[in-house]
Amino acid sequence: MPYLGGLFGVVTLCLWVFAIVDVITTDAGSCRNLPKVGWLLLVLLFPLVGSIAWLVAGRPQGEGRTRMQAFERSAPRFPEYDRPGRFAAVNAEDDEEFLRRCRERAEEQRRKGRENQ
Repeated sequence: MPYLGGLFGVVTLCLWVFAIVDVITTDAGSCRNLPKVGWLLLVLLFPLVGSIAWLVAGRPQGEGRTRMQAFERSAPRFPEYDRPGRFAAVNAEDDEEFLRRCRERAEEQRRKGRENQ
């Protein structure tokens, strides 16, 4: 029975290390209930309670935790047309302006390429 305290310490240490690594490797947008930095501080400052809290209330659930194999490609979070920050013309004039600038930039690059040869 005297080794029960040592065994509890080793289990706590292993749980703590696992929780720290798991918090660090988890995507910031996947953490539940607290920001990632908050979970990291909680786990670092309160090893046993913070680790258990992370496993119960902070760790992502469901499909967010699937690990990809080395040969697999992950699907993007947003389809191309829903990607944040994507340029989408609201009227035809803006779209024409964008295409005109693309053509001008391409012509400029071609001209510089010909000059460099």
